Amino acid sequence: MHRRIITIRLLALLSLTICNVKLPAQQAENKLQHALEKMIKSFKGTAGVYVYNLKTGEKASVNADTIFPTASIVKVPILVGLFDKIDQGEFKYHEELVYHDSIKYGGSGLMQFFKDSTKTDLSTLAALMITYSDNTTSLWCQSLAGGGEAINHLMDDYGFPNTKVNSRTKGREEIWKKYGWGQTTPREMAKLLIKIRNGEIINPAASERMYRLLTNIYYDEYALSQIPPYIQTASKQGMVNDSRSELFMVNAPSGDYVCYIATKNLKDQSWKVNNEAWKLARKISAYLWNYFEPESDWKPAKGVDKFAEGMRY
Repeated sequence: MHRRIITIRLLALLSLTICNVKLPAQQAENKLQHALEKMIKSFKGTAGVYVYNLKTGEKASVNADTIFPTASIVKVPILVGLFDKIDQGEFKYHEELVYHDSIKYGGSGLMQFFKDSTKTDLSTLAALMITYSDNTTSLWCQSLAGGGEAINHLMDDYGFPNTKVNSRTKGREEIWKKYGWGQTTPREMAKLLIKIRNGEIINPAASERMYRLLTNIYYDEYALSQIPPYIQTASKQGMVNDSRSELFMVNAPSGDYVCYIATKNLKDQSWKVNNEAWKLARKISAYLWNYFEPESDWKPAKGVDKFAEGMRY
């Protein structure tokens, strides 16, 4: 009996020891987690981050389920809504359209400068909306997609209950006052991009076309500036006075990784290159590149700062 008790105790001790052993993957996640927490600890405002490596499954997050304003990143759900209508046969991707200056909207973008009655097409609207974050084409695309209500139902169907279009959407007027054009969480928006990357939104062909659009971004002076220019990235940026956020996926040599950096309640609302939120985005992006690609010796070229001028849209 005494020998049996000793054996049971030894087995229990061994079990506890095994449970407390940290696997390399766990150690890595802890390192990444601690690094993110440290980087945003002193941030003057509210920041949220979600990072996921598609190859290894490694992830880390801070305030990943907190709702943040999207600003122009809402154009990704709008893009999904637009492609849903194309898939249903309501439009063709290259369908001819005519621009009228009655729909002109200021801020970022090029179509606001088109002459009235200029001929264009749906693919141009989608490209301008994503590449140049064109506000006029984005609102046009939102309308063609069935409006905010239709897009929001689509986000619900894909499992993103907190990702919503607020502007020009019936019943969301009060929410719009709080979050602006759109809202999301770091985890949800990152997972939406993952689904697009994996061909799981609308259908594989639509996902592939949407991903191609997202790889052609003009606003590359923030998180993207810390990734080698010869590495493909898919991204979308969103910026207003009180909030600067960025969604990006890096098709890195060692495996794709996605990150969503969200901010709100900003103390620094300047539009200079050294805005605190933009500095945070660059810092996190640089860390992630070196963390996931430790063999890389790439750094931004000396003097590249003169090409980085804070851009408002």
